[in-house]
Amino acid sequence: MSSISPFHLAIPVHNLQECRTFYRDILNCEEGRSSDHWVDFNFFGHQLVIHFKEKTDEDTSANEVDGKQVPVPHFGVVLDWDVFTTFENDLKTKNINFIIEPYVRFEGLVGEQKTMFFKDPSGNALEFKTFRDQSQLFAK
Repeated sequence: MSSISPFHLAIPVHNLQECRTFYRDILNCEEGRSSDHWVDFNFFGHQLVIHFKEKTDEDTSANEVDGKQVPVPHFGVVLDWDVFTTFENDLKTKNINFIIEPYVRFEGLVGEQKTMFFKDPSGNALEFKTFRDQSQLFAK
């Protein structure tokens, strides 16, 4: 795969300090610039910004994928297999409450991948995935 341009994603959080701690100490993201209302993070080479927003009662939805209820919206990163395994094990030692436990999706099919879902303290859904063969990322 050729060089990938970093994405920038800004997400709402209803408790800035709790989410700051989550991204910095649980996901091990390096903290960058910040103010009283937002914090930048190095999210696996991408720029993630958490912005304070009052908590709302917005519903989240899900779509069925491979027999599991995948939360929508969600975001995350495709990691190398070994990095994913290390990250998965680290999250388990930190007692992450998985929405979808790490498992192999589409086993034996085009696009076979290992994936896991969990939420940050403000309810933003995250998915991390890996492919043994990264060329399968966009395979049909």
